[in-house]
Amino acid sequence: MNQPKYRRVLLKLSGEALAPESGGILDFDFLFRVAGQIRRCVEAGVQVAVIVGAGNIWRGRQGTGMDHCRADHMGMLATVINSIALQDVFLRAGMDAVVLSAVEMEAFADAYTARDAIRALEEGKVVILGAGLGTPYFSTDTAAVLRAAEIKADCVLMAKNIDAIYSADPKCNPDAVRYSEITYRQIIEENLRALDMTATIFCMDNHIRCYAFGLADPENIYRVVMGEPVGTAISCEGGAAVSG
Repeated sequence: MNQPKYRRVLLKLSGEALAPESGGILDFDFLFRVAGQIRRCVEAGVQVAVIVGAGNIWRGRQGTGMDHCRADHMGMLATVINSIALQDVFLRAGMDAVVLSAVEMEAFADAYTARDAIRALEEGKVVILGAGLGTPYFSTDTAAVLRAAEIKADCVLMAKNIDAIYSADPKCNPDAVRYSEITYRQIIEENLRALDMTATIFCMDNHIRCYAFGLADPENIYRVVMGEPVGTAISCEGGAAVSG
């Protein structure tokens, strides 16, 4: 059996990717497929933390003229809803899972500390991180990379609704170039919409590795953990390799 490439990862799930195409908030059949791949990772000896967005419930400041802070507070609460749903699915899939929230809400989740998150990971639990950073103005991407630094994750796995990072939106530009490797500096210089800019700069300054890939096939989670060339590897230095 091949050995995992990473010992501890933080998986960032897109909220939009969890919604059913027919409408609604959560596609539980799809969530169980995701859970199955996370269980494979855990059984291979990988410690897995998960942070989830909330685009399936509330996307940014979609209320016209709404106060920025209140809108972001709604988004943070929506991530906790998604986190509790993930916990339920993970438990039913045979894994031990705990929700740690950046905002205290003891009736629903335990309070987040890096110490508690690391302890739970070392006990073999899947750690689900809710409420982002607990403060407005920061995206879930930024929360993901900061938490990854705090829990000393080997890599941040960015599971998106697109299969890799491109030079442009491939849905709008058929000539968009698909990257198999790229640096944070390239993302900044080419103004690519790969990660939130705050998250990109944080990763570059703190030498955090990220891997962006599509969640349409949940098995990609396991493939990336095992070192297969899926999606786009993002690093601090080196040149970009372009796939065909």
